[in-house]
Amino acid sequence: MAKSYDFVIAGGGSAASVAAMRLVREFGYRVLILERGPRDTARLMAFPAGYMKFLARDDFLEMHHTVPQPQLGGRGPIVPVAKALGGGSAVNAMVYMRGQREDYDGWAAYLGNDTEWSYADMLPHFKGIEANTKFNNEFHGIGGNLRVSEPGHISDTTQDFLLAAQGLGHTYNPDFNGARQNGVGIMQHTYGQWGRHKERSDGKKAFLDPLASDGRLSIITGARVDRIVIENGRAVGVSYTKDGVSHTVHADREVLVGAGTYNSAKLLMLSGLGPADHLREHGVDVVADITGVGANLQDHHEVPVIATTKSRSGYFGEDKGWPMLRNGLQYLLFNSGPVTTTGIEACLFYDPDGGERPTIQLYCAPIVYLDRDVSSAKPTYGVTFTSCLLRPKARGSVKLRSANPDDQPLVDCNFFGHPDDLRLTLASLKVARQLLETEPFKSKIAEELLPGRALQDEESLTRFAGQTVKTNYHPSGSLRMGPDSDPMAVVDQRLRVRGIDGLRVIDCSIIPFIPSGNTNAPAMAIGSKAAAMIAEDHR
Repeated sequence: MAKSYDFVIAGGGSAASVAAMRLVREFGYRVLILERGPRDTARLMAFPAGYMKFLARDDFLEMHHTVPQPQLGGRGPIVPVAKALGGGSAVNAMVYMRGQREDYDGWAAYLGNDTEWSYADMLPHFKGIEANTKFNNEFHGIGGNLRVSEPGHISDTTQDFLLAAQGLGHTYNPDFNGARQNGVGIMQHTYGQWGRHKERSDGKKAFLDPLASDGRLSIITGARVDRIVIENGRAVGVSYTKDGVSHTVHADREVLVGAGTYNSAKLLMLSGLGPADHLREHGVDVVADITGVGANLQDHHEVPVIATTKSRSGYFGEDKGWPMLRNGLQYLLFNSGPVTTTGIEACLFYDPDGGERPTIQLYCAPIVYLDRDVSSAKPTYGVTFTSCLLRPKARGSVKLRSANPDDQPLVDCNFFGHPDDLRLTLASLKVARQLLETEPFKSKIAEELLPGRALQDEESLTRFAGQTVKTNYHPSGSLRMGPDSDPMAVVDQRLRVRGIDGLRVIDCSIIPFIPSGNTNAPAMAIGSKAAAMIAEDHR
């Protein structure tokens, strides 16, 4: 006899991990997670610095090549997404950032209410999952499963960045997730003490592993969900493929979709839910004509300013040869040193236009660094500032490439598709250059590699931005939540897919407007809130 489940979750990422934990542990439901990636990543990925060894590899990442972008000179930037149990939290740089109060209050206003999805409504979900090692106050909690801490090691370059930013008039901010976001400071990260060492705290380790002996939670990895089974207007299960064999599993209560912004949209369309003309174009039978499926794609993107230093600095070379052995031993023996940091330790939140609400998150990487599809600078001693746009106005899309579940969807990132996005980015490049001209950086910088001092006019900098812009790995919004009055809304404010019973979406694809910061923490809070909503609706 086939095992029965109350809820089947398609995808095992950050949001799904939290939702599954709450549905099982707090509400007593039987839950099945179907995850296409492996159950475990490499042991090295648990070390705070370990993820850097995998950034340019496909072990636990699926590399999506976006469609050619005319505004980028025909480039199609690579946009990676996680492929492992725990999703993005298993492979990311572990930055813990919630965004701004105004982000969530903006969601509530758009939905036509003052409470649901507001900052005050979301704060208990952020606090409830958090085990913070530094803060225990109105903004932070210490009783949750997600370990949150500051880096165990701070680079000399990071210290210079903190001082230079203050030299330009930016205030020091000890907590970007507290009373205000603007300012410069050290970022908190999702890692903490596990046994003897500081290790990654991802969705699997924090939320799923504690339920390993609970028979109400089942997890099948290496399982690609191909289609949602819909009968008489209701989602009753899913079809998935594992080891080349097709299976169908039934959900007694609901099917929950948490496969990520690209693949959740793809799954709905493969299931006949989406823009009717687009589905017919690929031979997919239309179950429900939902125009907004795949629209409203948003992602944070960034452009670098890179300079070399006159002497040894930062983390260049620390992962090779004798330095690597020394750092590894320091970590294993003393739980300290460069292995206890992700390398991205600090950032500056500000608005180049001078407003109080930040529009840019400027990261400091203590090394010369570029993404895998940009190779015009070689790693060496230096510093990389990346200006990440927090609330892009351009909207991209996710569409089917074909009706074959093996095929990746077509992703149109549309970076710089709105003139304001480019304007703010170029304005932030000027501030990044000012940082290089401010002590303690000024006397230590040898050369500006990128854009290079020869590039000063707007036309050449625009061309440079188009050649180097990259994702900050935060795709959101392809199945946006919205009020009944919005014809492009895919789910309602209780995350139910319009026109289909028994089907909800519980990941970052439901976000109507991208939060002003890294999206792993919001994903987990969405998962927590989704579980509470679902349990309430099934009382």
